[in-house]
Amino acid sequence: MLDYYPQGQSFDDLPLAEGARSARWREFLSKDEIADLLRPSDWRSWWSVGFDWAVVLLAMAMVYHYPNPLTIVLALFLIGARQLGLGVLMHEASHRSLFADRAVNDWVGNWLAGYPIWSNLAAYREYHLQHHSKTWTAADPDLNLVAPFPITRASLRRKLGRDLSGRTGWKFARFAARRDFGDGPWRERLRRAATIPALRGMLVSNAVLLALVSLLFHPAVYLLWVAAWLTTYTLVTRIRSIAEHAMAPDPGDPLRNTRTTRARWWERLLIAPNRVNFHLEHHLLMTVPHYHLPRMHRMLVERGALDGAFLGEGYPAILAQAASKPA
Repeated sequence: MLDYYPQGQSFDDLPLAEGARSARWREFLSKDEIADLLRPSDWRSWWSVGFDWAVVLLAMAMVYHYPNPLTIVLALFLIGARQLGLGVLMHEASHRSLFADRAVNDWVGNWLAGYPIWSNLAAYREYHLQHHSKTWTAADPDLNLVAPFPITRASLRRKLGRDLSGRTGWKFARFAARRDFGDGPWRERLRRAATIPALRGMLVSNAVLLALVSLLFHPAVYLLWVAAWLTTYTLVTRIRSIAEHAMAPDPGDPLRNTRTTRARWWERLLIAPNRVNFHLEHHLLMTVPHYHLPRMHRMLVERGALDGAFLGEGYPAILAQAASKPA
């Protein structure tokens, strides 16, 4: 770490713009404070899992009892955001910081978070850890999601339109189907698919969800889950990706290549579930549980560790910046 500094200079000699504070941000937190931030709380993780699923079921109940276009649209946005929330919890499980027990961590990360949205913890873990180790390099698997920005307003409208119309969702569904079923004769594809944990998990978990929804409401209400996965889930996933890394002022500086977005209550409800907006802090200490990230953010801000860091004020402002390229 000392090799980061020019010869003959100390941390205090360097101006903030040269990134010295970025390299030494840990000095603003004590070892005990870091250990406390890293300590998982199982009951808080269970609360997050339960809250996400409760919102999904309440949104379905709202449509069942008060069926009209307004409740359907609201339910799609609520469910899509909670599907992202489940993805965030699977993401946390990939860092083994969702639950203290590894078996519980991986089981919940798959069966209550990843499988219902047709994802797989083990495959995601390998992919995602490469993103952390190679952020904003050619080897970053997420680079193509953020490198093109800013784009024109018309281009962003087209992207968001494809999300809301379901075109992006169908693209993802076809990709997942090809991934799990492969090519070749249909019997061979089915045999191959039977060995894919993500496909089995998706089918079983969604069958359980369908049975539960049928018991509580009506089988047709389950279609809200599918429709949200195809539309609003892809929309909020895109917005999340843009907010986290797009338009970074300094890809080589750990405080300026990842953005934390200060989100209002409605943004946390509809766009940024489970504290996913504190992405800078997550990259600094990637095994801090999501419920500790706001406290970590406050501590770093109060001590001046985030002066000059990559911070955003709300998702509408970030989307406006993402669409600021002249036509």
